[in-house]
Order: sequence, then structure tokens, then C-alpha cells
Amino acid sequence: MKKQLHIFFTALMFYTRIPCPKNIDHNPDYLNKASRYFPLIGWIVGGISFVVYYLATLLFTYEIALILSMIGGVLTTGAFHEDGFADVCDGFGGGWTKEKILLIMKDSAIGAYGAIGVVLLLLLKFEAISTLFSRFEIINLQSAICNLLLFVSAHSLSRLAAISIVFTHQYSREDASSKSKPIAQNFTWKEVVGASFFGLLPLVILSVFQWQLLLALLPVFIARFFLAQYFQKWIDGYTGDCLGATQQICEVIFYLSIIGIWKFI
Repeated sequence: MKKQLHIFFTALMFYTRIPCPKNIDHNPDYLNKASRYFPLIGWIVGGISFVVYYLATLLFTYEIALILSMIGGVLTTGAFHEDGFADVCDGFGGGWTKEKILLIMKDSAIGAYGAIGVVLLLLLKFEAISTLFSRFEIINLQSAICNLLLFVSAHSLSRLAAISIVFTHQYSREDASSKSKPIAQNFTWKEVVGASFFGLLPLVILSVFQWQLLLALLPVFIARFFLAQYFQKWIDGYTGDCLGATQQICEVIFYLSIIGIWKFI
């Protein structure tokens, strides 16, 4: 149990800005095993986002509350995944060879593709969540639980989609300087099972209220499949930025999928 707590806190420290015990560091072995808890981190980020949203609705309109909620999520992760998405937009938008794409993605400066991509992504995310929550106003305990599970499911499932690329594809960069390199070194069935359990459980619980919501799995993992194929085609695998971009894209696709399901059922 002590070792598992250490691995969990390693994941928490790597993927968020939440303070962790002083004895936790970026030990490569623990960081590699931490992939099993990546979707669990989604529970925390989604939970924080929901709490910010709920508290803000007591004072402001739900649009303002939603923006504050998104800010809360970004602050919790340090824009870790949004930064990866921006780097992928810049790299694949401006590079035409594997070497050039990887070089651009490693540059800390954000370019036009990245800036435009992040703006459009956040606008789409805001509008999608706004559409969802306009249907489920928090008027009783059940609606509050549904909103919480929507937040948590979006964050956990999108992180499962992202980390699953580690289980099926090779890391693209050959240099060992990348901070994401230890995650890609090796994995066992424990990482696969752990990530799957924490990634799917919130949506399974949410489906108790409406089983059709499980259908959201299909578009999310279709997107994950094509993203992984795209990365494989251009850079022979993936990088940490690719995982961040996958998380962001799959999160938005989850929201859009729920909207589509509710429209046709």
C-alpha cells in the first residue's frame, strides 16, 4: 500500500500542480508505473472543476461559473495538456518531416497554429459544456451527481484514451532528455488494468442514470485510434505532447458525443 501511495503521488506531482509530500520525486521507475493512475488524476481534476462550477453558480451566471471552472482545471494541471495540444498544432502544422515536427514541438515558444488551435479548442469546450449544463441545472442531488459524473467521466475517459497510446505505440523521440520518456519505457498488465478501471468507472456509474451514455465510448476511442495512426504516420509513434493533445481532443469529443446522444434519444 505504501508503494502504491508513492506511485499515486508521483502521478499527482507529474500531472498536476497539487502539492505532494516532500519525499516524492520524478523517480523513473515510479513514473513509469504512474500511468495506471493517470485516469484517476482525471477524477481529481474533474472534481475540482465541478466544485468551482457549483460554488460559482451561487454567485454568478452559469456561463461565468463555467469559465471559472475551466480556469480551475487549467490551474490544477498547470495547462499541462493544453500546452501539449498547442505544441502538436505547431509541430504538425508547420513541420513536414519527422525531425522538423519534433524540433518544433520541443520549442517552448507558441506559434500561430498553436495559439489559434488552443483558442478554438477552448471555445468549443466552453460551448459544449454550456450546452450540456443548460440541460442539467443543479436543482437537486441527482442533477448535481450527474453534473459531477459528467465532469469526472470526461477527464478520466480522455486520459484513458491518451495513456492507452503508450500501451500500443512506440515513443518517438530517441533522446532521453524528455520528461515524458520514463512513461514510455515499459508497462505491465497492472498499468493497463489500473488505467482502464479508473478511466471507465465514472462513465459506468453515470450510465446507471441513462445506459445510452455508454455509447460515448465509441466516438472517443475512434478519435483516439485515428490520432494514434496520424502520429504514427508522421513521427513513427508519439510524444508527451501527443498524449496531451489526445486528452484534450477526446475530452471535447466526449462532451459532443453526450450532446449527440441526448439529441437522438
